This record gives sequence, C-alpha cells and structure tokens, in this order.
Amino acid sequence: MERRNDTRHDAVHSHTEPPAEVVHDRRWAKDLRSAVQCSAALLVLLLLIDRGTGSLTAVRGALWAGLAVLLFLILFPPRVTAGEGWLASRGPLRERRVRTDLLVSVRCLDGVSQRLVLRDAFGHRVEINPQVLVNNPDLWHHLDEDAHRSATSGSLTCGQTALRRVSERIDRETARTVFKVSGLD
Repeated sequence: MERRNDTRHDAVHSHTEPPAEVVHDRRWAKDLRSAVQCSAALLVLLLLIDRGTGSLTAVRGALWAGLAVLLFLILFPPRVTAGEGWLASRGPLRERRVRTDLLVSVRCLDGVSQRLVLRDAFGHRVEINPQVLVNNPDLWHHLDEDAHRSATSGSLTCGQTALRRVSERIDRETARTVFKVSGLD
C-alpha cells in the first residue's frame, strides 16, 4: 500500500502549536472517594443507631443527611492543577487561580494542617497543602520553574525560604522512595 503525502494536511498542522501541558493532582480521585466513603459511613452509622433505638423519623434522617453533606464539604479535597504560568485550586464551590510567573509572595502556614499560600501581582491568592506538591512532581516542577522566573524578574519579594523548604521536603521524600524501591530502606 502506497503512503500518500497530503500537503494540505501537513500545512495545517505545521502552523499549529502543541497545546499547553496541564498537570493535575494524581491522588485527587482517591481523596475524593475517601471523602465520599467517610460521609456515607457516618450517615449509615447514624441512621442505624437511630433505627436501632427506634427514634428514626424523617426529620432526624434529614438532619443526619445534612450532617453527612457537611462532613463531605469539609473533607472535599481541592483539585490542584497547573500549567505554564498558572496554578489553580478548585474547591466544591469555586476555583482560585494565581499567576505563578508573577508571584509576589509565598508563605508556609503551620498549624493543624500545613498550607502553602501563593499570591500573585494581581492580588489573587491560592492555598494548597504542600503534600500535594510532594505527591505530584509535575505540579512542583511547574510551580518551581515559574517561581524562579518570578524571582529573576524581581516580582517575588517574599517566599524564597518557604519554596526552599518545600523543595527540601520533596527531595527527602524522593530519596526515601528511591531507597525503598531499591531495597536500601
């Protein structure tokens, strides 16, 4: 069979640029399933206890369902995505997005759960769990490259230390994984 060279087809595709790469949190679906399972388990447990005691009514069932929905909203994991020059975190109600190539500050908030707070030159703000970056090297790569661009352009005035800490944490986790996989653990 002879292969035909269609010049019109080649001309159309030679001028198009490849689509920009967008990376996602690979563990988001698993975290979402866990949130659904916890909420459903709470609902079933509360309904079974109420039914066992004989006090289950439609109002109490609706109350327990509302409590399970509230737990789901609290446990809902934000979906973190990144592309060239941006990072976004999508929660159950809205999406927050920052220009990572125009970052002005990066702060690490310690507490019950660690948060990395990113601010861009337009005043937009995103909070993410640093563990998301540890679990997703592609997300970290996008953020790190763009943060370096921000630093060299002079817009990133506060946050080099926080980024270095996240980088060191990612390096430690990567080394642990390499040692574990190679049997040197």
